[in-house]
Amino acid sequence: MASFIDALARATRLHDSLLCVGLDPEPSKFPGAWKGDAGRIFEFCCAIVDATKDVVCAFKPQIAYFAAHRAEGQLEELMAYMKRTAPDVPVILDAKRGDIGSTAEQYAREAFERYQADAVTLSPFMGFDTMEPYLRWPDKGVILLCRTSNPGGNDWQMQRLADVPGQPRLFERLAELAQTEWNRNGQIGLVVGATYPEEIAKVRALAPTLPLLIPGVGAQGGDAEATVRAGLSTDASGQITGPIVVNSSRAVLYASSGEDFAAAARRVALATRAQLNAARRG
Repeated sequence: MASFIDALARATRLHDSLLCVGLDPEPSKFPGAWKGDAGRIFEFCCAIVDATKDVVCAFKPQIAYFAAHRAEGQLEELMAYMKRTAPDVPVILDAKRGDIGSTAEQYAREAFERYQADAVTLSPFMGFDTMEPYLRWPDKGVILLCRTSNPGGNDWQMQRLADVPGQPRLFERLAELAQTEWNRNGQIGLVVGATYPEEIAKVRALAPTLPLLIPGVGAQGGDAEATVRAGLSTDASGQITGPIVVNSSRAVLYASSGEDFAAAARRVALATRAQLNAARRG
């Protein structure tokens, strides 16, 4: 079975895309007669998948948007649907789990067995032993929160570590560990918010080969060109050596509140892909 990293590289080439569409279904924003109907989550997300599956390098369902509406069963159906209809597009389960021992083992089973995700987002706050159960799945990806797009990320991520040589900030030390001793099977990626392009560049310098999942382009106001220039690295021939996965959720999902919502989502996805590629090719 191809690893998540290999699948991501293949989808990026096949679809000429750095774009990830986040699947954050909010029934209150659904179109027409579907508005407010949580029973339509599966159908809504399938329509978005069908409209964008040839435009993206990944999909990223956010588990909370399903669990809040008791729609975990619809998420299972959606994951299976994506495996059938978009088998070349890896799926990142955005769960941000972070716990120890047997609990982490169960969360890993949830992500990789129940939902059949290709990768999962994790919080590394409790240390490496909380990630280790996920790394027992050598074909799966583990994407760690590093420098997040929310303002409150400054509370911890920008603090300096006095007992580490050079006194790096917490997010910098995390990037170093993720690139080196933690990355035993080449499975780890990092989450870095598009709202902080200088920090994206710093993380890329410290973790030159890791995939960076970058939320915040679109509704959160992150600059696509700055994001690509800071995060994507290539060799002399133009081959990607440090991949990025640029996520857009609300701007794509809710591009229209009418019956043309899927077509509108496709238009926005195409425009975003073009914007990212223009920055990439400079």
